[in-house]
Amino acid sequence: MPRVKRGFKARRRRNRIMRHASGFHSARGRQFASAIEAVHNAWQYSYAHRRLRKRDFRRLWIARINAAARLLGSTYSRLVHGLKKANVGIDRKILADLAVVHPDTFKAVVKTAGIG
Repeated sequence: MPRVKRGFKARRRRNRIMRHASGFHSARGRQFASAIEAVHNAWQYSYAHRRLRKRDFRRLWIARINAAARLLGSTYSRLVHGLKKANVGIDRKILADLAVVHPDTFKAVVKTAGIG
């Protein structure tokens, strides 16, 4: 009985890994055994960092809002509390964008919160 070489299926599996490893340094981008480990680690990192990116952006938005609020004589926590009491439903992403791109509109929002 002849041996089974698994030609097409195995080649397709290897090629998929090697496609994902293209651009990796040295053997990690050229040798299949090294590429498997590199690609699997890369997939794990990308999965984790998709979640971390959301946290990082939220931290950035909060820092921007806080800086803009302090220029107007308030703080981030007072501003968010005032907006919640005034039933203003603007999220942090939009607030940060207003603070950076449209400071006059941000000032109006702060006034709506009963601060400025």
